Amino acid sequence: MEVVTLSGVPLRSRWWALLAVVAHAAASGTLWAQIPTPGPPSTMLPSTALAVRLVEEIRLDGRLDDSAWSTADSVTELIQREPREGMPSTERTVIRVLRTRTDVFVGVRADDRSPALIRASQLRRDADLTVDDYVTLLLDSFHDRRGAFLFRTNPNGAMWDAQLEGFDDLNENWNGIWDVAVSRDSTGWTAEFRIPFRTLRFHGGGATLGFNVERFIRRKNEEALWRSFRRTQGLLQLTEEGELAELGSASRGHGLDLYPYALARGNTDDHDPSGASLGGGGASVKAGLDAKLVVSPTLTADLTVNTDFAQVEADSQVINLTRFPVFFPEKREFFLESSGIFDFGTAERVQVFYSRRIGLRDNVPVPILAGARLYGKAGPWALGVLDARTGSGDEMNNLAVRVKHDLFDRSSVGAVATLRTGPGVSGADWTAGVDGQFPLIVRAQNVVPAFWIAGTHAADQGETPLAWRLSTDLPNDLFDNFISLYRIDAGFSPALGFVRRAGIWETTGHVDFMPRPHRLGIRQFDFEVPDWDIIAGEGGSLLRPASWETAQIEIRPLGATFESGASLALNLQRFLDAPADSFEVFRGASVAPGRYWWTRGEVQFTSSPAHALSLSSLLGVGGFYDGTNVEATLGATWRHGGHLSLGAEVAASAVRLPLSRFHPVQASARAEYAFNTRTSFQGFAQVNNEDQRIDFNLRFHWSRVVGDDLYVVWNSGFTTDPAAPHRFPNPRALGHPLNSALIIKGVHRMAL
Repeated sequence: MEVVTLSGVPLRSRWWALLAVVAHAAASGTLWAQIPTPGPPSTMLPSTALAVRLVEEIRLDGRLDDSAWSTADSVTELIQREPREGMPSTERTVIRVLRTRTDVFVGVRADDRSPALIRASQLRRDADLTVDDYVTLLLDSFHDRRGAFLFRTNPNGAMWDAQLEGFDDLNENWNGIWDVAVSRDSTGWTAEFRIPFRTLRFHGGGATLGFNVERFIRRKNEEALWRSFRRTQGLLQLTEEGELAELGSASRGHGLDLYPYALARGNTDDHDPSGASLGGGGASVKAGLDAKLVVSPTLTADLTVNTDFAQVEADSQVINLTRFPVFFPEKREFFLESSGIFDFGTAERVQVFYSRRIGLRDNVPVPILAGARLYGKAGPWALGVLDARTGSGDEMNNLAVRVKHDLFDRSSVGAVATLRTGPGVSGADWTAGVDGQFPLIVRAQNVVPAFWIAGTHAADQGETPLAWRLSTDLPNDLFDNFISLYRIDAGFSPALGFVRRAGIWETTGHVDFMPRPHRLGIRQFDFEVPDWDIIAGEGGSLLRPASWETAQIEIRPLGATFESGASLALNLQRFLDAPADSFEVFRGASVAPGRYWWTRGEVQFTSSPAHALSLSSLLGVGGFYDGTNVEATLGATWRHGGHLSLGAEVAASAVRLPLSRFHPVQASARAEYAFNTRTSFQGFAQVNNEDQRIDFNLRFHWSRVVGDDLYVVWNSGFTTDPAAPHRFPNPRALGHPLNSALIIKGVHRMAL
């Protein structure tokens, strides 16, 4: 295949050059034209920023008018990753860095020639700042290109942070101790970050850290970075990160952070759907303690006594029209920080460690009497150890140990072991496994082969069932491909893990072709040919469709992301399910044993989040087992003035089976009001007609300073059963809740 490269062609002549290529192709049979995107390569840009030592105090006010900022080194070259790869950012950005022995200060000046169009609709901490203009800092504190901390703010000064572990595991639930101040003026906006070294983890001395900066301009959907700006790279691609040098004697110290809490709870009596009291009402008080100890510059220990998670938001309700279990994410803070180090297996399919197995039974809280974690790095080793003791009818000791060893630039091999012991187990339930991930860059393209294998053993089990997966991922811009193969023995059941299905062979994968036309307002297409998930029985074969138990095959003949940020997708789907026994698919409706194939088509549209009102929708039509299903989902979010956000979503289906008809309906509504960046109110309501109940979660949160928190939470649920005498929204239902509790919790941070 002949390749025509238009090198050295001025931008203003690209159209003429393109016509020349077409003419040449017509004359000579050329099949491919490659037009390089101009712009400076990574190696031509500065890769090091210097942190200037502060000789006087500065005010964190978002103005950068302290004299110390004028002495700081400046980074001004931000390069587009989107929409025009390799071109300079359309708006000027200046980054400066100062430091003391205990803190690093980063000032970002974001000029904007149209300041009235700057998007800033969020104030609450950990809100989704991708709907706004924002700036993100990345600090690879180990400088090993294997993990990092991310700190993000928007022109309102809202705070968002995350922890990157490994190749692509981004833990957005991590909350660090840091601060930021912003200001806006007639030529743009400014952000001033203060990040304590105590929040980070680094090797002794901390003279150099990995560093990168990303700026996003929402109205243009423009992403610009200092380093790692190629489309096959991005902010989370650490091999091309820059460096933050001259940190001198930076130190985390060897301090101890204590977080004592006090909690008061008042419960009304629970009631059954008929309104009869089940008791349980009353009031109680509780106190406990969390602690964070710097064991070494690279290792941290967390301790918890009499743990409580009353402030955690309720799980989202799900109407499950399948015969397989639903996965719910972890939301409890003790289990979230550095949780990625414990990941082993495949998320939501096969996980050796699933922290919701601790302190929750059938999604009902069980007291955690005490717990401890140790995590961090020791040379080339990443280490995680977690142990927790539960009580009140679930007296169990739960232990998880995870280690990884660095190989080459980004690769790793590791091992995991979990152990569950207690009065309810005659002996011990354990699981152990090894895994490896080997990210490679081949001719500027990402290739990620990986494997894992694990075995389980129960006290009453005479053998050790195994589970394993082999996979290869090619996450690139023009082609995004993936393929995997699983084997999960029938008895594989980790006591502290999650397994969606056992006794199977499984293959998953997708092939996506994603050209960028930049025509008719389309930034990028996404043609999926195909996406698949096929499962055969333990004694079957993935090569014989007759032995398949379930299958989902999807083709996307059209998918597009627009320059505005909106997206559209048309999908054609083919399903198989072969249940061996009948199962209840919805209240009062069952599917008989058999072998069912059906076809479905759907269209999805999401509007641009750059507008005050954003919409998401889905319409699906087709078969469902031996019947039909028409499904529609509509969601809307309205944001106003940075303070108020209202959202609602409704999902409804009309299902017809030969012996039954039913209409699953699930709806939720959310209201948020942020008084400022430290004080917010959130209201969440959800209802579905399968459980015939409506639940409310109201939460007020005030953080006087970062680390000090006050929560006021009200949780309640009411029946919507038409036959119930106290059905919501009848006012009499308020006196007969299924459950209701008011919680007040205060947490104070003590840095020693």
